[in-house]
Amino acid sequence: MSALNPTPTKPPAEPPTGSPAESDTALPWMTLLTLVSAFALSQAFRTVTAMMATGLQQEFALSSQDLGLFAATFAFAFGLTQFAVGIALDFYGLRRTWLCTFPLAILGALISALAPNFSVLVLGQALIGMGCSPAFVVCTLFIGRRFPVKRFAAVSGTAMGLGGLGLILTGTPLAWLIHASSWRGGFAVLTGLACISWVLVYRQLHEGLAATQQRPETLVSALRGFGVIFLLPQTWGILALAGVNYASFLTLRGLWLGPMLMHRHAMTLLQTGNVALLVSLISLFTPAVFGHFDPGPARRRQWIVCAVTLMAAVSGAMAFVPSAWVGVGGMVAMAVLSGAGVLQYANVRASYGAEFAGRAMSVFTMSMFLGVAIVQSLSGFAASWSTALGGDPYAGVLVCIAALLLMGATVFRWLPAAPVR
Repeated sequence: MSALNPTPTKPPAEPPTGSPAESDTALPWMTLLTLVSAFALSQAFRTVTAMMATGLQQEFALSSQDLGLFAATFAFAFGLTQFAVGIALDFYGLRRTWLCTFPLAILGALISALAPNFSVLVLGQALIGMGCSPAFVVCTLFIGRRFPVKRFAAVSGTAMGLGGLGLILTGTPLAWLIHASSWRGGFAVLTGLACISWVLVYRQLHEGLAATQQRPETLVSALRGFGVIFLLPQTWGILALAGVNYASFLTLRGLWLGPMLMHRHAMTLLQTGNVALLVSLISLFTPAVFGHFDPGPARRRQWIVCAVTLMAAVSGAMAFVPSAWVGVGGMVAMAVLSGAGVLQYANVRASYGAEFAGRAMSVFTMSMFLGVAIVQSLSGFAASWSTALGGDPYAGVLVCIAALLLMGATVFRWLPAAPVR
């Protein structure tokens, strides 16, 4: 188990002159940008519901719970696939894992665009979630291998911010496209963009296996590494917070933002798209800001807990003050505070050894997206329960999110942390 503690490791050996990786070594930022393009599309796919919700409800007669299931399917598939992705990344390398997985997202997007019924649409979402599952984990592992340790949080924050371009795509541009055509047109455009991204990564990424001393010798040892990770005490606090933090912001931005602004505050689709665009623009920059001001391992956990607690307070205010200004201002505040999520990636990287990097990051990501699926499903039940009691369904959603955030922050605060190095 001691191997899991953060210890200095030798960087991967430089590739021989003339190898495919030579240009990749010289231009790590160019390669990272191509990887971010896939991450941006992953962000777009997971937030399309906010703009497509009304069209989907009209065409397939969906209830609030059905809409929650549609949004949660991506997250469930994404999260459950992380187990296999973590092993593949440590054992087979970044390039082969990513190139063999992302085509599932392309196929799922095409199926969604042509879906004749709700069941096929859900199948498409499952394939998209599986295909996008390695998107940001590959980014973080590439950053960990090609950039200095002290720059990890800052570079990861920049990558996460640029990935927010996917959120912008599902704001005003997607709203305009759906208004001009239909939600099927939105999926068709995303299919084409996903094909372009795959080609770019195929041409640019040549990162193979990690250094020999940093990867498992056999698949059995890779599987055993997962078990060791779950035995460490710091893992459970990390996973508890990971399961609610990003999930809460994504549930609001990707699922309930559109219906809440249009039904609760009587905004039009284009006005809602403009708000989504504003929220997305803000989320482009806040991860890089938090990454730049990363306080280091001694104080990083305190910053994370404070940011999550403030998010819970904002969600509670939005629940009990049904004003359009509070609703829009609350979403802006949530976008700002969500940028602190990049500190959680830095915390995970500092909590485990380099030889377990792929599996540790995948376990963290798995918790995040299973959390997304659970929170989105719970939010659908909360909306239905609130309506059955004669209340505002969106107030029920916001109270549910506030309670989950407080629970996650409390568990993370009081469970043990990895030793500070």
